[in-house]
Amino acid sequence: MSDIADVERHVEQLRRDIRHHNYLYYVENSPDISDREFDALMEELQRLERQYPHLSAADSPTRRVGGEPLDQFESAEHLSPMLSIENTYNEAEVRQFHDRVGRLLGPDERWSYVVEPKIDGVAINLIYRDGSLERAITRGNGVRGDDVTQNVRTVSCIPLTLRAAPDANAELDGALVEIRGEIYMSFEAFDAVNRLRLEREEAAFANPRNATAGSLKLLNPAITARRRLRAFTYEIGYSEALQIPDSHWDRLRWLRRHRCPTNPDAERCDDIQAVIERCRYWEANLKELPYPADGLVVKVDSARRRARLGATSKAPRWLMAYKFAAEQQVSRVREIQVNVGKSGQLTPVAVLEPVRLSGTTVSRASLHNFDELERKDVRVGDYVLVEKAGEIIPQVVKVIVEKRTGGEIPFHAPKRCPSCGEPVSRDPGGVYIRCANPHCPAQRVERITHFASRGAMDIAGLGEALVRQLVEADLARDVGDLYSLNEEDVSALQRMAEKSSGNLMRAIEESKDRELWRLLHGLGIPNVGVHLAQALARSFADLAELRAATPEQLEQIAEVGPVVGKSIAEFFRNEASVRVLDKLIAAGLNTKSVRTEARQASGATGKTFVLTGTLDRHSRAEAARLIGAVGGRVSGSVSASTDYLVVGKNPGSKLRKARELQVEELTEEQLEALLGLTAGGEAP
Repeated sequence: MSDIADVERHVEQLRRDIRHHNYLYYVENSPDISDREFDALMEELQRLERQYPHLSAADSPTRRVGGEPLDQFESAEHLSPMLSIENTYNEAEVRQFHDRVGRLLGPDERWSYVVEPKIDGVAINLIYRDGSLERAITRGNGVRGDDVTQNVRTVSCIPLTLRAAPDANAELDGALVEIRGEIYMSFEAFDAVNRLRLEREEAAFANPRNATAGSLKLLNPAITARRRLRAFTYEIGYSEALQIPDSHWDRLRWLRRHRCPTNPDAERCDDIQAVIERCRYWEANLKELPYPADGLVVKVDSARRRARLGATSKAPRWLMAYKFAAEQQVSRVREIQVNVGKSGQLTPVAVLEPVRLSGTTVSRASLHNFDELERKDVRVGDYVLVEKAGEIIPQVVKVIVEKRTGGEIPFHAPKRCPSCGEPVSRDPGGVYIRCANPHCPAQRVERITHFASRGAMDIAGLGEALVRQLVEADLARDVGDLYSLNEEDVSALQRMAEKSSGNLMRAIEESKDRELWRLLHGLGIPNVGVHLAQALARSFADLAELRAATPEQLEQIAEVGPVVGKSIAEFFRNEASVRVLDKLIAAGLNTKSVRTEARQASGATGKTFVLTGTLDRHSRAEAARLIGAVGGRVSGSVSASTDYLVVGKNPGSKLRKARELQVEELTEEQLEALLGLTAGGEAP
């Protein structure tokens, strides 16, 4: 194919073929070629796009492998709210739901329902403009969520372009549509991911839902692409310039026709008795599904009737979730262990004979605290009923007393810490027992592991197994010691070859430049999670200013009350904390807040910004961070409440809408001036 026109035609044909086979595989569930043949088509397309870079396209199937790593996730607004669903747990409550619908619609109405399995995954909102995927947003608080578009692009069954198979449909020109769905991980993919994590000595995911959520929040889309996520679409939340059917059943057909995967087990029911029969069927057959599901969703079919039924402040009145009882299994308690957390809290854990629950193998179950253990009278050797609380955390429901033989051994709360042997004490007026020894090895492991975790200082390769070795070898008594490690000491540890130790030392060195909020979160300050750590970093110029703050000054922050303010101030005055902080400062860690980069800029405080196009000197994430540092807010879409549109190169449709609403436009230079920055983003 020497003629470039021939190459272009061949590339477009390959893309059409691959999209068609994806449609057959994911939507119609009837592939007509083998996986090997499909892979050959994809490899040929990848080869040609590498050879002829100008032929690359944003919606090419090859984009599924993931793009460049992200700095962080931006927040974005849904076009219409993603409300909750009210739950029911038995047939009587299903009939009560039907009766409420009847009272609201009137005695002469007749209506049907659609019943779909309730996938236990992560809700996603897909926004398509002119038929192309523009944004993918997690549910968040129902109004705003995280923009995870780059990661969702790697989910093979989600179309990058809506097409009425086999060709594009002109009806999508100028159209805007919001499609709701659920991203999930099959049991097969979940097992494969966990096998790989265990081989790498990483903690296994608790269940497919956690694995899905974690995969969507990865900052490297290439890793997300390898997790084999799937999705079902099930609703059209908002549409503009489109003729959408009134019937939900017909809307599902519309979605399939436009290459969106829908659940093949959805069924239309003419009356409530048919709904009840579907509930009975799935309660008996739910385990046959290859993906996690925890119930059914029952919806009034007609959109016109839905509009009449309306919604409460939390949930629509036209649908409900029929939740199946949590799956339970009987197991035997082999032993009871006591875990010591980073704050010294002692937690009893039952070690069980392995059982299968909700698609995962369970061999440990939390007993929460020693009062709970005593109340349930769980003994070593007992047969117990185990379930997953909220389908996530395994817990012991009760002891099967009738199975006792008399040989079971009661377990009593320890008087000394199982890790360091120091005396333990109960919280005043509380149920928790704690070890107060700050040098307790178990606490040291937990604190250092937390400090190095992805949500804190993000030190790649420093997981719990390696931290435990560092503590046992007395190479790290606290987080400050990480920065005095040398490659020779690290390479002497088990499974730490020269290359691995070098990678770890580089990761530790790179962590010195992390944002201040990450350091604050990593320190394990009582009551300080990610959100509050970010608020503290916005409110103080640097770590020195924060350390000097009084409880009263801390309480001026909206997120801080008297109890939290006192605990933060006490942390920074604690002798052990002071020693650790002095080590970190001496090691050269960043202790400056973004406020030192973006000085007080009253012109931006309280204002709403929208970014469009490509900026020259800042990534979008960096620009959003600078705006947030001075009290501004970044939105993902233009509305009447937008104060400024920051316009970069090749702006999108936001510019047109902003001009229609007469929103003030800013260049990158004008934004920097408003934020009090010199050219290039440096503080004056």
